[in-house]
Amino acid sequence: MKNDYLPADAYTDPEWFALEQRHIFSATWAYVGLADDLTEPGQYKVVQAGLNSIVILVGKDYRLRAFHNQCRHRGTQLLHPVGKEIKTAITCPYHDWTYDLEGNLLSVPNEEKEFPDLDKSCLGLKKASVDKWRGMLWVHPEEQAPSLQSWFGEAEPYLGPHRPDELVEAKDYHITETIQANWKIVVENYIDHYHLAQLHSGTLNMYDHANAEFGFVGPHFTFWEPLVPEYEAQLDKVTDLPVIDHIPREQMGTWVPMLFPGIGLAESETAWSVFHIIPEAVDRTRVEIRTKIMPMSDWKALSLQTRSGKFWYDRISGKYPDLPTDHPLGSADFMQEDIYVCEQQQRSFESPMFEIGPSAAKGELPVREHQQVVFSYLEPHLDQLKSRKRGR
Repeated sequence: MKNDYLPADAYTDPEWFALEQRHIFSATWAYVGLADDLTEPGQYKVVQAGLNSIVILVGKDYRLRAFHNQCRHRGTQLLHPVGKEIKTAITCPYHDWTYDLEGNLLSVPNEEKEFPDLDKSCLGLKKASVDKWRGMLWVHPEEQAPSLQSWFGEAEPYLGPHRPDELVEAKDYHITETIQANWKIVVENYIDHYHLAQLHSGTLNMYDHANAEFGFVGPHFTFWEPLVPEYEAQLDKVTDLPVIDHIPREQMGTWVPMLFPGIGLAESETAWSVFHIIPEAVDRTRVEIRTKIMPMSDWKALSLQTRSGKFWYDRISGKYPDLPTDHPLGSADFMQEDIYVCEQQQRSFESPMFEIGPSAAKGELPVREHQQVVFSYLEPHLDQLKSRKRGR
């Protein structure tokens, strides 16, 4: 692999994307949502984990269970992402095979006539693994999966001291964006330290990029940087959200890890967010962001926003302030700046004249390391990709 880079095909070839779906996203722990999402019997969520549709539900005993979302008769999808709570049973819409909340097959229409020798005991829903970690729900397609703690354990000491269970979700901060770029470009932008002081010079200048600490722990990227002195000195007076009260003062800053394969956390002095990267096609990625903050009243929120606006008015600007505010580089919105450059990179990868230039020794080291992690998952399977191309 020349210069430790993934080839351009890795960002543009649907067959490469299919390998990633099968051997990365179908074989690792997947983020489902916040632990607060599922608390009562009958509540459920459906998540697409690579090639697997998995349903996570709360049983009558309040236990979380996960099953592959397919009827054992013909594989029809049982539940859809949006639906009412399950009262007593799950019924397949195709032939009305019915399962209880523990995944057991309860009934089959015309069983005695159509299936005289049917053994329902071996036709329960296929089980997956589900667990909670740091206020989040996670699922793995295998019933006997490696523990969630073993998957994230090495990275955990490098995450923020935030306690998500003590925070409340800020519904107004629930964001969904569709980015016309490969998922790896979105991840690489997230972990690229080199661009922070350049692309985001007007939008992320409250953090001291020069003193950032970052690196990989196993397949996971960890990152922390402190506040700039001017901001830190006035922290309690200028934030637009309450400062999180359980973060030690000496640790104030921002933790921005990227948990493999695509779950970013943005853990700052005032908020804790999940940045979920969801591949939809080789050149299309959906990002869903959910944020938790300190509890506060509407009056408190208005007071903080009014007060903080005066401080930030001259300190936050677009990359190019002379551009209109509806242009990403004039928007003064760091996420729109990132989306813009990701989509520009995707177009370049598809050009026959594309050629990558030198890579920053430190600032882009995480990008190279992430590509090595992806390559390590796919290397045993790349021969089948090459053979298919030779056969054309």
